[in-house]
Parts: sequence; structure tokens; C-alpha cells
Amino acid sequence: MRKNQNSILAIIGILAILALIYITMMPQGISKDEEALAEFSTERALNQVEIIAQKPHYVGSTNHEQVANYLKLELNRIGLETSVQEGFTLNDKGLLVKSKNILARIKGTQNTKALLLLSHYDSAPHSFSKGASDDASGVATILEGIRAFLYAKHPQKNDIIILFSDAEELGLNGAALFVNKHPWAKDVGLVLNFEARGTSGPSYMLLETNKGNEALIKEFSNAKTSYPVSNSLMYSIYKMLPNDTDLTVFREQGNIQGFNFAFIDGHFNYHTQQDDVQHLNKTTLAHQGTYLMPLLKYFANIDLTKTESAQDNVYFSVPFSFITYPFSWVMPMTLIAFGLLVLMLFIGKAKRIISFREIFKGFVPLLGSLIIAGLVTFLGWKIILEVYPQYSDLLNGFTYNGHAYIGAFVTLSIAICLAFYHHFSEAKITMNHFVAPLLLWIIINAFLANSLTGAGFLIIPVYFGIILFALFVFTQHYSLGINLIFSIPALAIIAPFIVMFPIGLGLKILYGSAILTVLLFGLLLPVFGAFAKKGAWIMVFFAASIGFFIYAGYHSGYEYGKAKSNSLLYIYNADNNSAAWATYDTNLDEWTKSYLGEKNQKAVGLNALPISSKYNTSFTYSAVAPVIEVPKPTIAFLKDSVIGANRYLKIRITPNRKVNRYDIYANPKMTFYNFKANGVATSDQKGNRLEREGTKIICYYVVANEPLEMEFYINKSSVFDMDLIESSFDLMTNPLLKVKPRSDWMMPTPFVLNDAVMIQQKIKRYTEPIAPLQTAPAVDSTAIVKDSLKPVQP
Repeated sequence: MRKNQNSILAIIGILAILALIYITMMPQGISKDEEALAEFSTERALNQVEIIAQKPHYVGSTNHEQVANYLKLELNRIGLETSVQEGFTLNDKGLLVKSKNILARIKGTQNTKALLLLSHYDSAPHSFSKGASDDASGVATILEGIRAFLYAKHPQKNDIIILFSDAEELGLNGAALFVNKHPWAKDVGLVLNFEARGTSGPSYMLLETNKGNEALIKEFSNAKTSYPVSNSLMYSIYKMLPNDTDLTVFREQGNIQGFNFAFIDGHFNYHTQQDDVQHLNKTTLAHQGTYLMPLLKYFANIDLTKTESAQDNVYFSVPFSFITYPFSWVMPMTLIAFGLLVLMLFIGKAKRIISFREIFKGFVPLLGSLIIAGLVTFLGWKIILEVYPQYSDLLNGFTYNGHAYIGAFVTLSIAICLAFYHHFSEAKITMNHFVAPLLLWIIINAFLANSLTGAGFLIIPVYFGIILFALFVFTQHYSLGINLIFSIPALAIIAPFIVMFPIGLGLKILYGSAILTVLLFGLLLPVFGAFAKKGAWIMVFFAASIGFFIYAGYHSGYEYGKAKSNSLLYIYNADNNSAAWATYDTNLDEWTKSYLGEKNQKAVGLNALPISSKYNTSFTYSAVAPVIEVPKPTIAFLKDSVIGANRYLKIRITPNRKVNRYDIYANPKMTFYNFKANGVATSDQKGNRLEREGTKIICYYVVANEPLEMEFYINKSSVFDMDLIESSFDLMTNPLLKVKPRSDWMMPTPFVLNDAVMIQQKIKRYTEPIAPLQTAPAVDSTAIVKDSLKPVQP
């Protein structure tokens, strides 16, 4: 009975530790005192979010201009003089847009380098996103933080620059405009960037630096933020992923480093119609404020010229602490851990309480649990996708019931571990079998020390495990309290990753959470291994897993606030005067079927000109649509001249309706030199030759119906073969099409060109004669084809 009570107490103890870890990751209340004007108020920040995120405000929309004007007024209201930077940029992915950045500057008394506070104010296009989290939350955090900072009259040595950047959602173009064109860029020494990739959860700190992180991490630690949530493994993984923020532009194009602060839970709302103030978690917004205020006060008063270093540090946050040490310690710490474990083994062997035979047997339940839990989870998720095909509707890979699936597979993995240790291990030999997970963790850390050094802090729980093993060797005494205390580092450091990985990388990575659960179970073996009636606990965790699966299945449908995403486009082919409805969806619903028909017809010919999207999504189904009078753009060949072996062209495309986007394509056999669009060249031109993949040339997001002008050289012998797709985001409001509204449990699919009226046509010259030779710019034609020459600068 006593042992059974200990098992129950152990479970309660572990749950209490996990609860404490979660509670200490974020503030558990929000500041509501409107009278405390010198403090950051979450309520005041939330009011700003409500105003900014009333409507979608993507680049080119009327609401976008209104938000820009509001931000200028708000900065004026708190006593700051604002300025606007406006201009075209063409990024290395071929995205062209005219950005409008909103700026203000607070002069310091003894400026070393300026501290820049950064957030973007545009919302995601195509999906009717109001951008409450991404990124009205960041803008509101800065507005409220600066207001409180100025009201309190905090001392300030360094200049503080506020940048509300534009066109981040399109291609980080506003940030590029500032870094490359604004005179203040050279003054910036450090950036604090507030972002979002979800609508809830803790805000994680991520670094952006071209050199070592040592100085930045030490200064961050000195600033003493209340709820730091970060670790160097996230930093190492982030650097390998294609996820960029405005701060990436500062690092890559301006060699300016800084910190990102972003929350990622509620990822299913990211870039969707559900990114509204109702879905934004207030505690998450408060967490952003707990970062800004101490960092603003600290970095406004230190020498920012001394925040660079060549060395990297391991760092990680735990409840009530932020720990850092050099990367160079990782391998020695791993070797020392191995040495200590070997020493304890020989002492235990000498005292005849350790059996090498039993130690080797300990690998059977450990490896068995790893393999079975990993396979069951990997295959289990595949089966679930077959049972619930609607999960593929959410392109970001995390379903509304995703947390339930995490719970289901984690508890199932624990049940599998208990089953293996029930059959292959007894309580009296638990500490012998504890050696296997300790040794495996040391091997993992040795591998990571060379391949993913940021994970070097994972050796810390191993040390606590070795100390616990040493206590057993010297005392042969079991204490539930001591075992629980020494399990805290493993739970605090490893457990958050079990949830974080599938949230950040999608549920397809659930098998990684299962494997990590088994590895964590191994470090907690002194607690679990001593359980009486393991068979009963297997059933408890298995029942919990079934409960999670039932809950997930019951909540697998859609409803208002947890909507199904779908897509519909009207595509008019001006070359053959035909029209089609098209969708990206794999699962058609009643709304899409009313246009595409009950019998799904595969999209034919519509993917020849690929529409760029985050996940390279292509059209799935299409159907014949009525031809309506959509005003075609005017294509004018302003210049068309031959110089030696080269041909110079200048083409203007002018919209004859309200449009939002142009996609330009060219035959892959065409080679472009000195390519410019609306007067600017891409940063990716090597020499004077435009580097591109496939047929895509540029994607131009239109502001105020401004025409697109392209000028370039091609080889005279090249066959001119170019296409355009002109898109307007007015499918739902176009009176000629009369598309019926979606049901309230549906929303536009994000990450793709959606709800658009598109015109597809060849770029052709008609009656314009080829201009005489003298109209072409005086250019050495032999130099045009030399890649070693620099491109013509805008």
C-alpha cells in the first residue's frame, strides 16, 4: 500500500512541477491599472490592437493607408515627430512593392549607437487577416512601451529609433528599404523586433547575429527580464529554417544584430481571418511587454558598440533563472559526465550493488520503447490523416485539436515505456537500468556537441541523473522526494520541447515528441521505475491516451472561430477568351462545389505558370466559368531597340481596373541583363545577369494602381516569350460574378493567392514599331553579357 501511495504521490509531484514550469513561463495576470501611467499596461496595448486590427490592412488596401496615418498620429500624441520613408524595393525572390515606413527618433544624451524598436504594420494579404497578432500586437507593444518610458522620464543615453515597417508580409521589403536607403540605418547598433507566428502561448526570444552571441546573451541576462523563455537550441534550429523576419534583413544586408520576440501557439490562426483581437491571448501580449520594458531601459543606457563578439554561448531559461556558458564547455562537460558515470559504475561494481549484466539488459526496454513509440506515433499520425482528411485543409500543419493529439501520443508513449519496463525491469534493479538512459544521453550530447552545439545545455539533466545515481551507489537508499527534486532539471529543460516542436514544426513531427518523451522517461526512471503495480499504471496512461484521442475526434469538425479554410479564384484567359473557376483545396465543401461541381475535375493547364506561395501550393480542381467583361491591362512597348547582338526593351503595363498584384513570367531560355522594375534592380543580380529559377520573373504588389515598368536587355536571337497574370482581390465583391458569401464556419485559405479575379495573357507588342537605334541608351553591348560586370544601379 505504501509503495502504491508513493506512485500516486510521484505522479502528483511531476504534474505539480510541470504546472510550475508552465506558470513561470509567462505572467499570470495582466496589468489593468489605467492610473499607473509610468508602467506598461496590457489593457492600453490591447486597445491599440483593437484599433489597428479593425479590418484587414494589407499593402495596397485602403485600410493599410488608414493604419499608417493612425500610427503617425499616435506617435505625435506621445510627443514624437514622425517621418515617412517611401520607395520601391525588389528583393532577391523577385518581389516588387512600394513600401511606406513610419519612423520616429528619440534623442539620447550620450549616443553610442541607436537602439531600434521594430514591428511591421501590414497584415497578410489574400486571407482577410486583420493582423491582430501578426503584427498589431508588436506595434501596440512598442507604442505602449514608448509611451510609458517617456512618461516615466527614464534616463536615456542612446538614441531610440522606432520603425513600423511595411510589406513584411510580402517579402521583408520595408525593412530592406530602411536598411539600404535610410540615413539612420548606419546609426543602428541593436534591434528589438516584436513578431508573431500564432495568437497565444509564451513569447520566445530568438537571436539574429552574423557573429557570436556571447555579448548579446550576457547583456540580455543583465537586463533581467521577468519571464525569459529561450534557449540556444532554438537559436541553432531557427538558423537552419527558411523562416525570416524583418530582423533577418538587418542582419544579412546591414550587418546589424538584434533580438526577435515571437509567440507561436495558436498557429492555426496564423495569417488567417481568425487573426483578430478575439483570438489574441492577453497574457501573451503582457509577456511581450515584460520583455520590452526592462530591455528598453537597459539597452538605452549601455554602450551598444560593445555588443558584438566572436564567441558563442549556450543559454537556456528555467523557472526563475537564465543560464549561459561558452560553447567551448559543451564537449568537456560531456566528457566529464562520461567520466563521472564510469567512476560511479566501478565504485558500484566494487560495492557489489551494480551488475554489468543488468546494465546491458537496461538497453532492452529503453531501445524497445524508443523504437515502438516512434513507429506507433509516426504511423499513427499517418492513419489519423487518412481517417480525418479534413486536416489537410490547414496548410500550416497544426490542427485546432492539435494539443489533444500531443497529449494522446505523449501519454501513449509513457504507457509504452511502462509496458517495456514492466516486462523487462524490476524495482530492485531500476538503478542498474538507469545507466542505459544516462549513457544514451551522453552519447546524444557528444553527437550534438559537434553538429548542433546550441543543444549543449541538454547535458545538465544528465549531471543531475549522475548525482542521483551516485547517491544510490553510496547509500543504496531510495527517496521519492530526492528523486523528484533531481528530476526537476529534466522536466524544466526537456518537457517544453515535447510541446514546442509540433507547435512550431507541425504535427507531422509528433514522432519526435514521442521519442523525446521516451528519452525524458529514461531520465525519470528512478521515479517511474519504483512504481508499484506498473501494469495498472500502463492502463491509466493508455486510458488517458484514449481519452485524448476521443476528445480530438469529437472536436475534429469545424465551427465558427475554428473555421475550415477554402479557396476559389476566377481565371480569365485573355488569349483564348475563356474562363475557369479554380481551387487549391483537396477536400471540396458545399461552397466550392457550387462553383466547381460535384464531380471534381483536375485542374488542367492552370499550373503552367506557377503562382508563388509559402508552401508551393498548386491548383487542384477547376471548372468552366462564365466569361465576363474584365478590363484587360494596357501593355505598351516604350522602347524596343537592337544594339549589336543585344535587344533593349522597356515595357509598361497599366491596369484598367483596381488591381493588387502582377505576376510576370518568361520562357526559361530567355536570359535577362540589367533588369529593372519600376526603376530598381534586384539585389540578386550577379554581374548584370538576372538569376532566376523556372519561369517566374517578378511578383509586383500594386499600390494606388501604379503601373509596372520593366526594362532589360536580352540576346537579339532570343525568342520573346513572356506572360503576365493580373490579379485583383475582389472576387467576393465583384458585381459581375456575384459570388455568394462563405458560411461562418469557413474562411479563405491563407498563404496562397485567394479570392482573386485573375487575367492571364501573353505580353505582346501589337502595332508599335521597333524604335530606331539611337533611342537606346548608350551601352557597350559587349559588356552586357559579361557576368563579371556590376549591374546597373537604380
